[in-house]
Amino acid sequence: MAVKHKKYKDLITIICVITAAFISAVNLKTFVNAGGLFPGGFNGLTVLIQRTCSRFLAIDIPFSIVNYSLNAIPAYIGFKMIGKKFTLYSILMILLTGIFVDMIPATNITEDILLISIFGGIINGIALSIALKGNASSGGTDFISMWISKRTKKSAWNYMMGVNAVMLVIAGALFGWESALYSIIFQFCSTQVINMLHTRYQRMTMFIVTSNADVVIEIVHQSTHHGVTRLEGIGTYTDKPRTLLYTVVNTTDVKNIIHLIKEVDPSAFVNVTKTELVEGRFYLDPIK
Repeated sequence: MAVKHKKYKDLITIICVITAAFISAVNLKTFVNAGGLFPGGFNGLTVLIQRTCSRFLAIDIPFSIVNYSLNAIPAYIGFKMIGKKFTLYSILMILLTGIFVDMIPATNITEDILLISIFGGIINGIALSIALKGNASSGGTDFISMWISKRTKKSAWNYMMGVNAVMLVIAGALFGWESALYSIIFQFCSTQVINMLHTRYQRMTMFIVTSNADVVIEIVHQSTHHGVTRLEGIGTYTDKPRTLLYTVVNTTDVKNIIHLIKEVDPSAFVNVTKTELVEGRFYLDPIK
């Protein structure tokens, strides 16, 4: 049964990687190409190198060659410090993206640079979120982001905006500031979509008032591997003993926990609030 589940997860990951690579490539050959934009990460750096060689050296270099070369060292770092399977699937996405970009013809969907920046950024964020959902990434700065997130237990995607800013300054100096400034809109939209869809490092605090505390505690322990703080009290309306349970869990666990609680205690009162910061031991499934 475990082997079948593992194969199912691997199949889902491969589907996510292929889908994300194709969407990313289409986005590069449509919105990014039409707007003369510079996306974030090593895809953006690849585009910058391509356009620099084409304009100043009259040399057209395939996207795949530049992108594969740039990702060689980060991929090695990811393999050693993040997770072997995660890195291998990320390498697969890098390879597929390069192949798709070189195969797909350039197409202009719209000439409106603002629409290109906004929707191109949204599509880019969706593509990366799909890859992350399947336990993969687009490589390059994603490896760096994942490594920082793994060390700090917090999302690092906003920090990557600072790294991308350096690239945009160079792009602006070489190709004009308008494209560089619109690229900021593109990258901002992409980052916000990732922050919204990729919830691995987001936490939620749960306050659970129940009369069936032992069973609810067991549910939290088994479904999340997180601890629970138990406080005994009295319900002021019923004047009966009630237990307040306090725990912090991953955002993705909340719906399942509430569903399981309602099955054993339909009258349970559950309050869920967003957690900005957690200090101390907090279990997080390792990246493999």
